[in-house]
Amino acid sequence: MLFGLFTLLLAWSATRNSPVVGEVNHLPAGLSHLFLGRFDLFRVNPPLVRMVAALPVALMQPATNWEQYDASPVVRSDLVVGQDFLNANGFRSLRFFTVGRWACIPFSLLGGYICLRWARELYGTAAGFVALVLWCSCPYILGHGALFTPDAHSAAIAVTALYCFWRWLRHAEFTEAVFAGIVLGLAELAKFTLLIFYPLVVLTWFVYRLPAYGFRNPGRWLRDGGMLMSMVCLSIVVINLGYGCEGSLRPIAEYQFQSQLFSGLASNPGPARAIGNRFAHTWAACLPVPVPANFLQGIDTQRLDFERGLPSYLGGEWSKHGWWYYYLYALAIKMPLGTWCLVALALAVTVFGRGYSASWRDEMVVLMPFVVILVFVSSQTGFSIHSRYVIPALPFLFVWTGKVVRVFEMHPFTNWRVAIATMVCFALAWSVGSSLSCYPHSLSYFNELVGGPMNGHYHLLDSNIAWGQDLFFLKRWYDDHPNARPFHLAHSGLIDPRLAGIEFTLPPVGPASETPQAASTSPKKVGPLPGWYAIDVNHLHGAEIGAANGEGGWQSVAGDSYDLTYFQRFQPVARAGYSIYIYHITLDEANRVRRELGLPGLPTD
Repeated sequence: MLFGLFTLLLAWSATRNSPVVGEVNHLPAGLSHLFLGRFDLFRVNPPLVRMVAALPVALMQPATNWEQYDASPVVRSDLVVGQDFLNANGFRSLRFFTVGRWACIPFSLLGGYICLRWARELYGTAAGFVALVLWCSCPYILGHGALFTPDAHSAAIAVTALYCFWRWLRHAEFTEAVFAGIVLGLAELAKFTLLIFYPLVVLTWFVYRLPAYGFRNPGRWLRDGGMLMSMVCLSIVVINLGYGCEGSLRPIAEYQFQSQLFSGLASNPGPARAIGNRFAHTWAACLPVPVPANFLQGIDTQRLDFERGLPSYLGGEWSKHGWWYYYLYALAIKMPLGTWCLVALALAVTVFGRGYSASWRDEMVVLMPFVVILVFVSSQTGFSIHSRYVIPALPFLFVWTGKVVRVFEMHPFTNWRVAIATMVCFALAWSVGSSLSCYPHSLSYFNELVGGPMNGHYHLLDSNIAWGQDLFFLKRWYDDHPNARPFHLAHSGLIDPRLAGIEFTLPPVGPASETPQAASTSPKKVGPLPGWYAIDVNHLHGAEIGAANGEGGWQSVAGDSYDLTYFQRFQPVARAGYSIYIYHITLDEANRVRRELGLPGLPTD
């Protein structure tokens, strides 16, 4: 029943939310893999999830346009190809995104099943139920699991891979190693972050086996090590098969790299991309790379983004780089407080209670992935924009937290245990209720610590709250208010609002975009001006993100070139979801704010 309800929640959310920024690039890229057999489009992410999303869409015979497809390693053509796909299919393309989302729901169901099974095998049936509830009600999973961007789906495959690995650790059977190797390869085809699993499984294997094998059983170490090596090799085979062995075993000297890590060149913060290869004139030049060419090129491209850095926003402040504590901050305010209460209880009973925990080795296998993934993503401080990068760590936390319900199985049932049981029930209900209170706007969820999703944009932006998902909600408001014309809109998504049936023009720029002289000579070109406006919270806070201009093109909204932050001085009259605020500015209100900004007033006639 819970799985059925979870499926309905994901499926309904998939229809209610408009395509988000990442999906616009992922879908045509997935179609290019299927139709062209090539993997260089949007190589910055592995292809598994988007290929699954593209499969049913391919059967619907979408129009494709590959004219601007550029396979050069120094060009990211996925954005323009995505826009060409939208232009070629028009309104019909919106249906494609919904179908692609539905195709990926089984990933989330798999993640829930593994959380249930792993927690049940460690701590009992009730613990499995708690882990499943935490997975199914987590706003990160409800939000991103209803998309076909890879974050939530890679989390499902990640926990499956480590569960299979744990099964092999317990049984040391070759068949278990084979299965673990296959799923590990699938995990690497879902998310580059999960490359951290390779050193993780080796370290975990060594620590797990050491108490049993010691240092005087070389035969057992060799047998186990052989199976572990087979597991790793099999996962690499799966990676190659996932890319159709495209460019596999190419000598490393033949690659062109852009990142400082692989090129050996000094970091270049400008738009020009220097290319090189630090291995070209070394002993390693002739070594074949055992992974597909675009797998390695994708890692290089992703690394370049972190080396250059991007404008990052946290707690109302902008920075040219990220913060090491960004993901801790984000988790603290974007996970339900009830969940954190359960985690705190799990920690308390682990430290002070008896009979709650499994063996330390089994608990290590569950907790280490959470810690390692969190530490790894926190160490990448080139930019801090998307807290979704930490989603693959969450299922391990849910499995471990399930232990708290073992209190119901303990006797005698003392006052202390009654108190713990009461807190467990309250915290679980709070967690579920808080998350579902925001549904289907789960992408914009923030907990009560910051006042909920209404205040979330004061702390985090972009995919944390406004990723283009509320366009359909804006369309419903637009249709219900025919008096709100002419309509002005600044939307940060990659879907042109006209595709959803919204006719609009861009709002006027703020004074930061114009000189005082220009404002005095052309006051009606500088905002604020009276009228109806819908402003995405990214633009409300001055994010350097473009916007559709209402004429089929795009306006750069970067820094001083297009400032809309003056809307913070007005009170919205409505909102679409939690990411788009709607304003009706009267002449008196416009003149009041213009005076505050030092702009000439508008005539009253």
